[in-house]
Amino acid sequence: MDRDPARLSEWLEGPLGRALLAHERGAIAAALECVFGVQCLQVGAWGPADLFLDETRTQRRVLLSAHDASVAGVRACSSQLPIRSDSIDALLLPHTLELEDDPHEMLREAYRVLIGEGRLVILGFEPLGSWALRHRLSRGGFPPGLGRLLSERRLADWLKLLGFEVGPARRFLYALPVARLQTGRASASLEGMGRALWPRLSGAYLLTAIKHVRTLTPMRLKFSRAPAVMGGLAEPTRRVGT
Repeated sequence: MDRDPARLSEWLEGPLGRALLAHERGAIAAALECVFGVQCLQVGAWGPADLFLDETRTQRRVLLSAHDASVAGVRACSSQLPIRSDSIDALLLPHTLELEDDPHEMLREAYRVLIGEGRLVILGFEPLGSWALRHRLSRGGFPPGLGRLLSERRLADWLKLLGFEVGPARRFLYALPVARLQTGRASASLEGMGRALWPRLSGAYLLTAIKHVRTLTPMRLKFSRAPAVMGGLAEPTRRVGT
């Protein structure tokens, strides 16, 4: 699908886009509350450059994007990150996989650049939700430029195969994709009702995963000794003559 960063940015600045970003910023803040370290990297522009990065507690933070150079700190292909292996403490992918031609390669790159016990945070739209339905009915995608939607369960399976430990998904956006239903009391009421009655039918989700590095534990070989003879050697029997 054709990507037009200007068109996507314009949509995110509209009433429905602002409501979406507010929900997602709250989810990101909760996911990163206890994440510290040196470096946080966001791959893919989604809203203002500092929207999610301001919620991080790392010493440094940077935004990398291949399609929107106006907000990116670094412009590069997300499936070939110009980042040293094992150097990132937290990695944010806000709908990045849905905008990429090869999401598998992006996840492999994520595993490569994260340090051991590093945190991966992913935002995605649930294919069974009302936002996905509007996406399928809209020409050019909804939001504009969005490609294939990935379910939280499929994404969790991919991450586990790579060696990530996947946490429980945080689901939100139970209201229909209408701006007036995304804020105020209506939004709070529908969010609570949706989590209680149809939790799988959320509009979006946030998934977190931790990179675990398997280390080999050296085994000490045990050498067995020859069994000791108990009670000494048996004396030969005497042959009695006839």
